[in-house]
Amino acid sequence: MSVDAKTVKRIASLARIRIEEDEVAAYQGELNAILGFIEQLGEVDVEGVDPMTSVMPMTLRLREDVVTDGDYADRVVVNAPLSEDNFFMVPKVIE
Repeated sequence: MSVDAKTVKRIASLARIRIEEDEVAAYQGELNAILGFIEQLGEVDVEGVDPMTSVMPMTLRLREDVVTDGDYADRVVVNAPLSEDNFFMVPKVIE
């Protein structure tokens, strides 16, 4: 696939990037090089290769999923300017 000057201008317009006329040829060359590299990747044989999300093997650390209320509401509201029965109190803002 090859990108022409009109396509470069269209991409710049969509990306809201101002490109001067003398820069179009340079961007055209860069985009064609990128697309050429992508075409090369399409030629790689990946048969039998498992998909991966990272080059480093990762496993998630799991914990037991237990629902609790935290059991420390008094520590949560300790810095609140105003609280009552472990609830934050705020001034009325709608009259």
